[in-house]
Amino acid sequence: MSFEISSLFSVAGKTAIVTGGSRGIGKMIAQGFVENGVKTYISARKAEACVATAEELSEKGECIAFPADLSTKEGRDAFVAEIKEREDKIDILVNNAGAAWGAPFEEYPDESYDKVMNINVKAIFTLTRDLMPLLLKDASQENPSRVINVGSIDGLRVSSTDNFAYGASKAAVHFLTKNLAVRFGPKGLTVNAIAPGPFESQMMNHMLKNFKDKIEAENPLGRIGNPRDMAGLAIYLASDATKYMTGQIIALDGGRSLGAAQK
Repeated sequence: MSFEISSLFSVAGKTAIVTGGSRGIGKMIAQGFVENGVKTYISARKAEACVATAEELSEKGECIAFPADLSTKEGRDAFVAEIKEREDKIDILVNNAGAAWGAPFEEYPDESYDKVMNINVKAIFTLTRDLMPLLLKDASQENPSRVINVGSIDGLRVSSTDNFAYGASKAAVHFLTKNLAVRFGPKGLTVNAIAPGPFESQMMNHMLKNFKDKIEAENPLGRIGNPRDMAGLAIYLASDATKYMTGQIIALDGGRSLGAAQK
């Protein structure tokens, strides 16, 4: 047994799927995987953006674009069928694709609430269920497969913004993570979640454009997250270093979910 850093934290030779991998947090994770020897499939609803990101990341490794609308059964079925044609096993599934919607409580649209819940919770459950045979193929306690769900600190504490469906959906993702961890741990699968704070992403564009100084001032570490922060945690959760870790919700937020900076 080796405790060398190169083997303990290596992810080289693994095969991964990153949903919502064309931009933002998904792209950060995909880049970290690709640059460290992981064959990485990325999905995104917009085909052009998905292909462009795959071409960019392929300069440093192997990245394959599989555009798909994973919010629909038809999109998920087509995506899973294509993956099964190419691979007989998957080592890592990162469920990152998500949506948000903000509106005052009294005006919050029914259809928007349904959309957020379907994409953020139901799509994670159904995609993980449908890919489970590939995740469990050859998985073992010694060499477990990994599911990494992307939640949010808004699922850990109440946000000050009117994102009622989003916070509820991310809390559901966190509990689904724990549920799947207990159910599939004996079969050689670990399931953990990253709960990000503010990072550069399309979902955060409006907030960062208008309130970045305030957001950073309130953060105990004084800044928003960067790609290395996100890639580092994802690589850690996919490496041998976390073979005995499952069902955990890890806040990656500079301490913001604990409270505002005290000066």
